[in-house]
Amino acid sequence: MEPKITNFSIDLDESTKKQFDDCCSHDFVKSASLMPDAHSGYVAPIGSVFRTRGKVVPAWVGYDIGCGMIACKFSYPNIVNLVRENSSEIFDKVNSCVPMGKGKIGSHSDVSTIISRGFGVSLLNFSKREYNNDIFKFIKTQAKAHLGSLGSGNHFIEISYDGTNKNDDELWLVIHSGSRGVGHKIATHYMKSACGSEENFEDTFAIDVTSQDGKEYLSVLDFGLEFALLNRLEMAYRVQDVLREVLEDKSIKFEMWVNKNHNHCVAEANYFTHRKGATPAKLNERGVIPANMRDGCFLVKGLGNEKFLQSSSHGAGRKLSRNETRKVISMEDFKKSMIGITAPVDIDRIDESPFAYKNIYDVMEAQKESVEIVSHLLPIINWKG
Repeated sequence: MEPKITNFSIDLDESTKKQFDDCCSHDFVKSASLMPDAHSGYVAPIGSVFRTRGKVVPAWVGYDIGCGMIACKFSYPNIVNLVRENSSEIFDKVNSCVPMGKGKIGSHSDVSTIISRGFGVSLLNFSKREYNNDIFKFIKTQAKAHLGSLGSGNHFIEISYDGTNKNDDELWLVIHSGSRGVGHKIATHYMKSACGSEENFEDTFAIDVTSQDGKEYLSVLDFGLEFALLNRLEMAYRVQDVLREVLEDKSIKFEMWVNKNHNHCVAEANYFTHRKGATPAKLNERGVIPANMRDGCFLVKGLGNEKFLQSSSHGAGRKLSRNETRKVISMEDFKKSMIGITAPVDIDRIDESPFAYKNIYDVMEAQKESVEIVSHLLPIINWKG
């Protein structure tokens, strides 16, 4: 029986199409969908969804297990204008308390009490399931230091205002990050194990879910997904602490709107749904779809559309590769595009400039049958890894 395949991608290139077609060719794939933001990744396209039967593919989840979004709302008198007035100080203080960039992490002692407790519960639950000794030792001794760190690439922290329902008493915090070195360790181990080799393991090598490796991977995958949620939450608390310090009011606190993963493999009905850079969009399910450093983020609600495999894009999707962006985009244009936003507008981040991404409004239009827009958040301050 042929798999059910849908394709909603915008400006699909041959590389992305070939990756998607190759993934769909496996007999354990029962349905698949390509999101509007789809672009080539390694092995599977970013912005793809696959439902499999009896098999999991570590490469289709990727190295950044649990990469996703958190959105929090602060309600406080005139907070939008207060943050604008103090944006430079807030920017500097968050830079100091959140490790940002490739390989940058903190220490075990940096992690807040509430997140430490959550980590302890997740570790205890993991210890009761199937696990690999080396992976368990790494998680137990080294993982905690990765909590509260942003990472690099397209990971970001953003303080925004609601451009749809303008209210100076409501401020939004959005963070895009994942499981950091924990996910990378897990993915590398099980991709190599599935391949049976230390070389050329970045390919579609599937694991039977009933095998020892399959049981271990699903178990540690659950831990990695929980870890990513905790990582984003830890960063949210650190930003909250900065706002309290700068605005001189310890009563300032956020209300959680959503915290969810868009790189995962989860059991749904009789399938294992792999989402690689795709936001779950079940009926009325909340989600965040970021655009770029200039155009902010969309808060959305899912419509539960099966044609999209109850999913949506996880962003605008890259239009230019990082190398292409550096070649064709000037610093002058980058600076002009970011006027009015406090952000790291420099040569090291030019490959994350708004011009590197597809038109977010086209992407949102292409998935209007999958998600409903609740609000469009526009940036005041942006941090990039």
